[in-house]
Amino acid sequence: MRVLVVEDDRKVASFIQRGLEEEGCAVDVLHDGDDAGAQARIVDYDCVVLDLNLPGRSGFQVLRDIRAGKAAVPILILSAQASPDERVTGLNVGADDYMGKPFILAELAARIRALLRRGKPQEPKLRVGNLEIDVVRRKVARDGRSVDLKPKEYALLEFLAYHADRPVTRSHIIEHVWDIHFDSISNVVEVHINALRNKLDRGADPPLIHTVRGVGYMLTAAPP
Repeated sequence: MRVLVVEDDRKVASFIQRGLEEEGCAVDVLHDGDDAGAQARIVDYDCVVLDLNLPGRSGFQVLRDIRAGKAAVPILILSAQASPDERVTGLNVGADDYMGKPFILAELAARIRALLRRGKPQEPKLRVGNLEIDVVRRKVARDGRSVDLKPKEYALLEFLAYHADRPVTRSHIIEHVWDIHFDSISNVVEVHINALRNKLDRGADPPLIHTVRGVGYMLTAAPP
């Protein structure tokens, strides 16, 4: 999951970034409104967390910019301006959710996950063969056996599961599991794929993670 955080307070932005990265998200941060709308339209974000009091273009202007070019991306306003009238205005302008400051990071992460589920009817558990992923509790089991994954391993597996039975390119993985500063020359994707194979596929039949030559990777219970 790739998230854009637009927040002028650098300490707050860093706090949000660290917390969401611990949840396995790839997080990009901007501190003013001038470039936020353009970046949100160019980059395929899964969610935008948007402050209203921004240098340059205001949060409401950024919200309108994003909606003009990418109507479907979930946008959560996170602002100290949290009176009922301001919340109503934010939602009417096009926000999907509105949180006031101060806030609890765990609630912010939960609301982001809820936004991603909204409008996409799905079971709280993803299943690929005998692999089961509880996307609410972030638990993974294969053939009834619990599998302990690190945050990035879980994020990668969940991303592959949402695209099950379809090949996913390395660049697509990088865009959604790692952030904008990621070194595309690095072999970190391959390292994490190998870690998942060791934890999920070793000694199991059939293997679920497949390399699609010249394309990328695919999670499937049927050989590609």
